[in-house]
Amino acid sequence: MSEPKAPKIDFPCQYPIKVMGEAVEGFELDVLEIVKLHSPEVSADNMNTRGSAQGNYLSVTIVIEATGEEQLQALFADLKGHSAVRLVL
Repeated sequence: MSEPKAPKIDFPCQYPIKVMGEAVEGFELDVLEIVKLHSPEVSADNMNTRGSAQGNYLSVTIVIEATGEEQLQALFADLKGHSAVRLVL
């Protein structure tokens, strides 16, 4: 039995990225700046933030214009390198 293949993405496309992390000061701005390194056209208008019920964590969703798999891999790696980030989807 073969491994199921990941769905094929047709680039370029609108691609939502969800970043969950600790609710530390500047977290949203840090996430936005990291995303801008890989997708310079992104602005705060493309971002939606939601706090956890206890206020300990933030979920930041940003929609980017994804240009390819390499861009997404590099972006995810940079986001995961941030000390407050706990999960990137």
